[in-house]
Amino acid sequence: MRGLVWMKDEGAEYAEVDLASELTAVGVALGTDPVPYRLEYTLRTFPGYVTELLCVRAHGAGWHRALDLRRSAHGTWSCETKAEGDLEGPPPGGDMNVLNDALDCDLGLSPLTNTMPVLRHGLNDCEGRMDFVMAWVRVPHLQVTRETQRYTHLSPGSVRFESEGFSADLAFDHDGIVADYPGLAKLIGP
Repeated sequence: MRGLVWMKDEGAEYAEVDLASELTAVGVALGTDPVPYRLEYTLRTFPGYVTELLCVRAHGAGWHRALDLRRSAHGTWSCETKAEGDLEGPPPGGDMNVLNDALDCDLGLSPLTNTMPVLRHGLNDCEGRMDFVMAWVRVPHLQVTRETQRYTHLSPGSVRFESEGFSADLAFDHDGIVADYPGLAKLIGP
C-alpha cells in the first residue's frame, strides 16, 4: 500500500493505492475548474488492471453528485447516479451501451487512472503503441462518455498519451504510477 500525493495545476489529489495483479485505491481530490469541488473515489480492478468499479462522490457549494460505475467480468458497463443541487452542465452518468469495448475508466483530472492500461500492457517498460476505448468520467459533473486514447512507449518510464488532439508525455515511477503529467499533476514526496 502506498500513500500518494499529486500537486495539480488547479488543486491536489491524495490516494492510498495497492498494486498487485489488480489495483485498489481510495482517494480524494480538490479542484477549482469549472467550480471549486471536493471529490472522493474508490477504484478497484480485476486481475490485469481491467476496471471493475469506480465509485465517485463530488461536492461543491450547494450541489452534490454521485456515480457508481461498474464493469462486469463479461464486459458490460452499468452505473447508478445521484444529483442534488445546482451544478451547471451535464447530469452524471451516460449511455453505457457505447462502452462495451472499453476495459478502463478514466477519471478526469486524475493521473491515477492512466496507470491501468500502461501497467496491463507494460508500456512503461517495453516498446509499443496501443489504442484504447475508455469510460471517461468528466469532473466534477460525473458524466460518463466514450473516449479513445493512445499510449505510446517513448523510453523506460516515459509514455506519450494522446486523446482528441491533446498530447502529453507522462513519466512513470518504478511501480508504474504516473509521476509527472505535464499540465495536470506531479507526484510529490518519497
